[in-house]
Amino acid sequence: MLTALLMGFSCGLPLLLTISLLQAWMKDEGVDITLIGMMALIGLPYTLKFLWAPFLDRFTPLFPGRRRGWLLLAQGFLIFSIAALGLTDPKNNPGMVAFIAFLVTFFSATQDIVVDAYRREDLPDEELGLGSSMYINGYRVGMLLASGGGLIMADLIPYSLVYQVMAFCMLPGVFTTLLSPEPEAVCGTPKTMKEAVIEPLVEYFSRKDALWMLAFILFYKIGDTMASAMTIPFYLDTGFSKTEIGAVVKLFGFWATIAGTLTGGTIMLRLGIRRSLWIFGFLQAISTACFAVLARIGHSVPALSGVVAFENLSSGMGTAAYVAFMASITNKKFTATQYALLSSLMGVPRVLASAPTGFFAKYMGWEEFFIACTLIAIPGMLLLIKFASWNSRVEARID
Repeated sequence: MLTALLMGFSCGLPLLLTISLLQAWMKDEGVDITLIGMMALIGLPYTLKFLWAPFLDRFTPLFPGRRRGWLLLAQGFLIFSIAALGLTDPKNNPGMVAFIAFLVTFFSATQDIVVDAYRREDLPDEELGLGSSMYINGYRVGMLLASGGGLIMADLIPYSLVYQVMAFCMLPGVFTTLLSPEPEAVCGTPKTMKEAVIEPLVEYFSRKDALWMLAFILFYKIGDTMASAMTIPFYLDTGFSKTEIGAVVKLFGFWATIAGTLTGGTIMLRLGIRRSLWIFGFLQAISTACFAVLARIGHSVPALSGVVAFENLSSGMGTAAYVAFMASITNKKFTATQYALLSSLMGVPRVLASAPTGFFAKYMGWEEFFIACTLIAIPGMLLLIKFASWNSRVEARID
C-alpha cells in the first residue's frame, strides 16, 4: 500500500507543473492569455498514451524487469526534463518552453502507463480497491505540492528554482521503484505486437454501446475541465495574490476534493455507479456556474473559498464515479491497454478542448465564459440516457 501511495505521488506531481504552475509563470512574464490557453496542447501525450502502451507491454528492458525497468527510465528522463523546464524563458522563447514541457508530459504519461499496470499486477483483487484509493490520495498530494506549494514558493523564490525543487521531489518515486519487487505476470506477456495491440481493441469494440460509452467518457467532464483550464488566469485577473490562490484554491481545495472522493464512493455503494453519474454530473455543472457568480462578485476571499469548496467537492465526487465507471467496463484480461485507451480519452478535454479557452475567455469575458462551460456539460449528461438511464438497475461489469 505504501508503494501505491508513493507511486501515486510521483504520478501526480508532474501533471500541474505544465498546467497551473506554468500558467502562473507565463502570466507573470506578460505572455498573452491566448498563448497560455494554447499551451494546453502540450498535454497531448496524456490523451495519446494508448499508442505506446502496447509497446511497454510487449518489450522488457535489460534491468530490472518489465515494469520497474520502464518505470526507472521514465522517471529518470522526467526528472531531467522538469529541471530543464525551469531553465527556459517563457517571455522570450515560448517555443522552447512548449518543447520542454511536452517532454515532461510525455515521460509523465509513460510513467502513468507503467504505474497503472504495476498496481493492477502487484495487488490481489481483494486489495485493489484500497490500493487504488492509496494511489489517488498520493496523486492528490503530488498535485497539491506542484500547484499549491509551487505557487506559494513562487512568491518567495524565482520560478526557475521552483522547478529545480520539484525535480528533486521526484526522487522518492525512484527509490520506491528500486526497492519494490517486480510484479509477477501471471497471465503471461504478449508474444507479438499484434497480440498486444489488436486483441484488446477487438474485444472492446465488439460490445454493445461501445462507441456511446467512449463518447460519454469524452464529454462527461468537458465543461468542468474547460473551466478549470482557465481558473489560474481568472483568479489573477480578479485580483487574488498567488499566496491566496495557493492557500485557498490549492490547500483548502485539496481537502474538499478528498472529501468529495470519499463521499462519492459512499454514495455509489447505495445508488450504484450509473445513478451517481447523473447526480454528480449535475453538481459539476452547477459548480462551474458558480465561477460566473464569483466573476461578478470580484475579489472576495470568503466567496472564493465557497466556490472552490463546492467545485472541488463536486469534482471529487464526479471523478470517483467516472473512474469507477471506466474500471467497470474494462476487461481484466486486457486491463493495461483498455484502461490506457479509456484514460487517454479522459484526458482529451484537458488538452484539445482546453486549448481555445484562452480565446473564449479573452473575447467573451469571464462571466460569459463560465456560463458557456456550464452549458457545454449538457451533451455528456444526455449521453447517459443511451446506456445508463436512471431506472437502469444493472451495473455492467466486464470480468
